[in-house]
Amino acid sequence: MEKATIQKRLANAIRKRREALGFSQESFADAIGMHRAYYGPIELGKKNLTIFTLSRVATGLKWDIATLVKHAGV
Repeated sequence: MEKATIQKRLANAIRKRREALGFSQESFADAIGMHRAYYGPIELGKKNLTIFTLSRVATGLKWDIATLVKHAGV
C-alpha cells in the first residue's frame, strides 16, 4: 500500500471518530495539546505521523493505535 493511501485512510478514520465524539477540529486539537494549524493537515492526510503523534491522536479518540489502524483499514 502506498504511503499516501495509508495517510488518507488514517485521516478519514481520525476525522470520522473525532466527529462521532462531538469534537470540532479546534476543540480536539486543544484536548490533545496540539495546535489546530498542525492538526488540520493530519485530517487531510498531508502529515506523515510519527508514532508519538499517532499515539496522542489515538488516545484523544479514546482508542489505542491498533484500533485506529484497524478502523483505517491499514
